[in-house]
Amino acid sequence: MSKIEKVLVTGRTHTTHSSAGKTARGHNGTLDIELSSPGNATPEHVLSGVQPHPKAEQLFAGAWSACYIAAVGLAAQQLKVTLPADTAVDLEVDLGQTGAAYFLQARLTLRVPGLTNEVATELAHNADAICPYSKATRGNIDVAINVRTE
Repeated sequence: MSKIEKVLVTGRTHTTHSSAGKTARGHNGTLDIELSSPGNATPEHVLSGVQPHPKAEQLFAGAWSACYIAAVGLAAQQLKVTLPADTAVDLEVDLGQTGAAYFLQARLTLRVPGLTNEVATELAHNADAICPYSKATRGNIDVAINVRTE
């Protein structure tokens, strides 16, 4: 995999976990989406506050983070871990360039205040193994996975 020499644009999202659905919020509040899981009609898919032309990197980060936070919920169930109420994922996707070639890279931070670093790290990596977006990007782009427990 090639390393990006120059970042051209970054799409950022902050996605929270809740029993009523997930919310992806873009950097500077430019992307708010209410999502539901397959087979669950609540809440309806709602796009609000979306700029007329959001960055593709932001849309990708929003979709990926929504999928990933759902995978965190599944991983927590498997480990019999209760997720903190303020569990969240911050995902940044960079479009960058090395020479004349264009690449993507990403940074994913799982925020699970109150859990131990060991449990949080296990959740993050188990969710990465479950999430279809993580599987699709694995080996194709550089992805850093981080955890925050504070």
